[in-house]
Amino acid sequence: MVKQRNLGFGIGSYILIFMCVIQLQCHLHVHAILDPLDFLALQSIRKALADIPGSNFFTSWDFTSDPCNFAGVYCDSDKVIALNLGDPRAGSPGLTGRIDPAIGKFSALAEFTVVPGRVFGSLPQSFSQLKNLKFLAISRNFISGEIPATLGQLRNLRTLDLSYNQLTGEIPRSIGTLPELTNVILCHNRLSGTVPPFLSQSLTRLELKHNGLTGSLAPTSLGPSLQYLSLSWNRLDGPVDELLNRLNQLNYLDLSMNQFTGYIPGRIFSFPISNLQLQRNLFTGQVQPVDQVSIPTVDLSYNRLSGGISPMLSTVQNLYLNNNRFTGQVPGSFVDRLLAASIQILYLQHNFLTGIEINPTAEIPLSSSLCLQYNCMVPPVQTPCPLKSGKQITRPTNQCNEWRGRGRLWICDLGVQLLH
Repeated sequence: MVKQRNLGFGIGSYILIFMCVIQLQCHLHVHAILDPLDFLALQSIRKALADIPGSNFFTSWDFTSDPCNFAGVYCDSDKVIALNLGDPRAGSPGLTGRIDPAIGKFSALAEFTVVPGRVFGSLPQSFSQLKNLKFLAISRNFISGEIPATLGQLRNLRTLDLSYNQLTGEIPRSIGTLPELTNVILCHNRLSGTVPPFLSQSLTRLELKHNGLTGSLAPTSLGPSLQYLSLSWNRLDGPVDELLNRLNQLNYLDLSMNQFTGYIPGRIFSFPISNLQLQRNLFTGQVQPVDQVSIPTVDLSYNRLSGGISPMLSTVQNLYLNNNRFTGQVPGSFVDRLLAASIQILYLQHNFLTGIEINPTAEIPLSSSLCLQYNCMVPPVQTPCPLKSGKQITRPTNQCNEWRGRGRLWICDLGVQLLH
């Protein structure tokens, strides 16, 4: 009886173990079979791309094995949910070839990236079929042609990074209507036309620098959620004071190298900005911050700004006011902070300033740079200036007299405008 019980227990145990193994194998087998459409799409993607010599990204792409174990392929059940093409390690040589239109077959794809390399050709229109796509980044390659307007059908898209390519044409207005957009990075391309309105209430980063964009920005074209705005090296124009007044969450602002006009609102100097770049535009009027400025770097150089220099700017560590039309005395607070080495750069050259109260024997700290060249005064201290400041120390007297007259006329005109 004992032997029978032992035998019965042993057979039952083996049967139970066998059934568990069968179930486990079936379970694993089900999860190892990729959706046929995704499998075929992966094959097409692979045929259209290749490793640049020195890259071994596609070594693991053996289609006799489970594609969900391929480098850069991430699956959920039987669907590909993310494709990160290329070796992400810094300095890796990347991929070459084209992005095959089969990319649109991945019905569950939420993320698609291509590392920097030599991928060329246009963006397939089939991207518009990826209704679950949230993250699209193809940066630092040789993508050409226009941005497909059909990307505006990707209502779940949050990040669009097509920077450092050779894209041409306009930014489709449809992209600006995407409700979930958080990051738009299209810098260093050859885009033209105007900046469309971006209506997303969650947009935090907009980077369009180094393109050929033109036209003006409507006061309501960007939402107040924006934290990072870079539009430099374009040909944008018109006033931006109403727009900037609304963007009180900005921590980085670069509008340099454009043709923006009008005045700079004093309110933006109170925003939590770490770097304010407004140089080389056509801004006019006085600069009047409402409080002491805590922005580390402020560059307002090469504009048409006028009036006196506000003492509120003396708390800026790196201040570029050169090549404007500032007049009057440099406030004493600047001298105090300069001698205390609190100011690292103070560029005031090429203005119409008439004086600065500093002892000619004062020693400027080695960590600080002061340039007073080409103003309506003889600089009381001799300090090295940038080479492009020229060799002439003082502005010609006739220019100073002429500008004093213009300044009086400008003040009268401003008073008339304020009265109206």
